[in-house]
Amino acid sequence: MDTLRGTPSLRTAPSLAMDRPQAAQVLRNTYALLSLTLLFAAGIAALAVANAWPAPGLVITLVGYFGLLYAVHKLQNSGWALPAVFALTGFMGYTLGPLLSRTLDLPGGAGTIAAALAATGATFVALSAYVLTTRRDFSFMGGFLFAGMVIALVLGIAAYAFSMPALALAVSAMVALLSVGLILFETSRIVSGGETNYVLATVGLFVSAFNLFTSLLSLFGIGSQD
Repeated sequence: MDTLRGTPSLRTAPSLAMDRPQAAQVLRNTYALLSLTLLFAAGIAALAVANAWPAPGLVITLVGYFGLLYAVHKLQNSGWALPAVFALTGFMGYTLGPLLSRTLDLPGGAGTIAAALAATGATFVALSAYVLTTRRDFSFMGGFLFAGMVIALVLGIAAYAFSMPALALAVSAMVALLSVGLILFETSRIVSGGETNYVLATVGLFVSAFNLFTSLLSLFGIGSQD
């Protein structure tokens, strides 16, 4: 969904070489902030599970997510950027809590969560390492990934509104694949110098990892019921 930022501009080889120190700094800042936001979101999710916080519902989830995402983009270069990022990631952690609670109620629910978390972590590390070592440019995927996420969002709303489990399962698989592509896309933008704002880079990677985890959690949860 963060492909709304667009694809990186064309650069010459010399300018890319000059931008590498800056890209390395953006990458370090991004991973540092990403670690903090992941811990913060995990803490909020744990509180939501421990205190049995109710699910916010589809409308509040969509309004809260897109509203806070818009705030992050508007405040990206101000002193309020970091509070906006933590507000967004904390809200996403809150929406994750009820999903974790439902999964824990299933047979082997704790194992399902652990498997989804391990798969997400391993996938994120492997994809990031691939981009960092090969420096391959995945910016060409931007339009496809954006269109795919829009389609997945529409199908997901339809599956929720009309209670269609099979469609929901298909959407989860679709989002998981798109999230893999977005991790490659976002990381390559940082490495190539296409993304110079570590706040936006952090949000892009966080959302991709979050969507990957929740999709795998849904897929593994359905599998554990068989």
